[in-house]
Amino acid sequence: MLITFQSTASPDVVMLRDLAQYLLGLIGKRLADRGVIMHDELPGAIGRLEAAISDDATAEASHEILHRSTHDRRDSRNGLSQRAWPFLDMMREARKSDADIIWGL
Repeated sequence: MLITFQSTASPDVVMLRDLAQYLLGLIGKRLADRGVIMHDELPGAIGRLEAAISDDATAEASHEILHRSTHDRRDSRNGLSQRAWPFLDMMREARKSDADIIWGL
């Protein structure tokens, strides 16, 4: 199932339900049929998501160092920063415009 996030500050962001649920959990929200991230919640939400991305990148770098060999050249995995970037960008734009982010309408 797809979830569409909307804000007057940016284009819509569409993602799979599992990813939406995970990202909302990282910022302290729950995925319901309808929901909103109020503009005054955005600074904290952005900070929490940026911290989670940073932690993920650190863990990924540590994993790569431990498992690197000359014969094992894996492509870079689709990390949290790549999956969360559109949503994070939307939150940043909404914060600049004092706009809310909604889903489920």
